[in-house]
Amino acid sequence: MLTNKIVVVIATDAPIGVALNTAALLGVGLGHRHAETVGADTVDAGGNPHTGMSAYPIPVLKATPERLHELRAQAAARDDVIVHDMNQIAQQARTYEQFSDTLAGTKPEDVEYLGLAIHGPRQAVDSLTGALALYR
Repeated sequence: MLTNKIVVVIATDAPIGVALNTAALLGVGLGHRHAETVGADTVDAGGNPHTGMSAYPIPVLKATPERLHELRAQAAARDDVIVHDMNQIAQQARTYEQFSDTLAGTKPEDVEYLGLAIHGPRQAVDSLTGALALYR
């Protein structure tokens, strides 16, 4: 049984292309930071290789931009979870350097979150996200 849990939370008002891009970028960050969440490569009956996928189910939830801000602050204040975020600054930047420089000059309260990925003990993640609806 998996003792940790991962959820992705997307802004309710994000256009579908932005929502999909946000989920993809959060997945890259999760896989990079939490290598143990990626299962081993596999092969099908024909011997064709398939790269490892997430060993965890990852529910995709939704929240208002205001709730994303609150949720990020709550998750970041906990020692038992790790929060990854995708924000408007990253979405609009042309280069990683531009993103980094712009973010460094932005007050925390002015960062507009498009999505979050939260990883940690199941009970902790559920306490943060249990009231959120599935993204549909």
